[in-house]
Amino acid sequence: MTDAKILICDLVGLAPGPDGRPDASAVRAHIEKRGGAFHEGSARDLPAPSGQGPQFYYLPMLSTEAELLAEAGDGTYDAVIAAATFLPAGTRFAKGGVRIGAGTGNMGSASWGGGDGKGGTAPLMNTPGINARATAQMVMKALLRLRPDLPFDRLNALVSAGDFDTGRDLVRFPTAKLEGRVFAVIGYGNIGREVAKLARAFGMEVRIHARPRHRVWIESEGFTYAATPAEAARGADALSVHLGLGPMGPAGPANAGLIGAEVLGALARGAVLINFDRGELVDVPALGRALAAGTVGHAVIDADLFRDAETGALSGPMQPYLALLPDHAEKLTLLPHAAADTDHPTRVAGAIQAVDQILDAIDRHEIRNLKGDLPEGYRDAGSTRPSGMGGVTARQLAALQADATRFAALQTQARALVAGLDALADQGPEPAGEALMLAANRLAALLRETGLEGPFSDRG
Repeated sequence: MTDAKILICDLVGLAPGPDGRPDASAVRAHIEKRGGAFHEGSARDLPAPSGQGPQFYYLPMLSTEAELLAEAGDGTYDAVIAAATFLPAGTRFAKGGVRIGAGTGNMGSASWGGGDGKGGTAPLMNTPGINARATAQMVMKALLRLRPDLPFDRLNALVSAGDFDTGRDLVRFPTAKLEGRVFAVIGYGNIGREVAKLARAFGMEVRIHARPRHRVWIESEGFTYAATPAEAARGADALSVHLGLGPMGPAGPANAGLIGAEVLGALARGAVLINFDRGELVDVPALGRALAAGTVGHAVIDADLFRDAETGALSGPMQPYLALLPDHAEKLTLLPHAAADTDHPTRVAGAIQAVDQILDAIDRHEIRNLKGDLPEGYRDAGSTRPSGMGGVTARQLAALQADATRFAALQTQARALVAGLDALADQGPEPAGEALMLAANRLAALLRETGLEGPFSDRG
């Protein structure tokens, strides 16, 4: 196995271990199983012995541009694994990088051409879908914290004190259910699609804006397609944005400020705005005006915030939102990019996948979950994501075709559904109803278990 120095500059475990620190033991064990070594500290202080396979150096507290350039600006490391840490253009990783999670906007190294992975000589990858469900669930937690507004703590205190009469007092605590409300989702990637499915489970009407090529698949899943972000937002009670920053242009990322005055002005009065993707996607001054006007009743923003240990200076995409606090503190919930990054099993699974991807890139020149251009000398091995996440690939269908037992079960239930529909047409609802609905439910369950949901993807 090739000798290589690989920097890990974010936590690969979040739950406390026996020593009270975030537990990286599962990722350490996986690296060792794959013939590598795991070091806590810098390659500058702990030189790797030659001929002993890939060496991983764990420095999860690197944060500022100066720290990263000092550690990785001279090509000391062959590759990198990151999650939230922003890698400046001056960092150098000749054999590639993997971002734990979706998107690669923080992967700014010129080695692969920056966050969109275009124009460099090294491969850029991510681990799409790994944290999609965790993020989607946090989006719904944020919405449920605000709508409906049943005051659990206050009611619990009143009941516990025996100071409540249901007949007389309950009328003082009206709530509003989510069912029937409109939820706008901007983006049909792994996270956006999971948010849409959860919102639908609450009985909400879901509108999704995405590129036109996604329309047929969005509508096939029973969602409403919107041609523009403003169309999706029109009259919506909640809006959640799940897009990358897009290609870098002369004025900055293509999608920066996408959620601006037009989109915010289209929302229903008092709507909830949720941005658990990139802080730059929202036009912050426009948000301030929407909060003042009451168009947005509450905004929940999850974005990186960095603090210089020596000077206390703040930086990162959260910083502009802090200027809204003097006037709108009661209408803002600001989180430090924690929604997708605080679940220990998710982070461990993502880190293990990232380790596998970077080793496969170094040893076999095979790239999975490529972002941007495929450098010369590498082979695109398609995509890897959790079952049921993202598009269904030809590779998945080939595996299903080869699984005789599961394939036969699907055929049996599909034929039972057709037979039930035929019986309904010939005999009516009473004789056919039970068999028809059993077949429909069983087929739906098998399709979910097999991961046959969502669009067909020609990648992978």
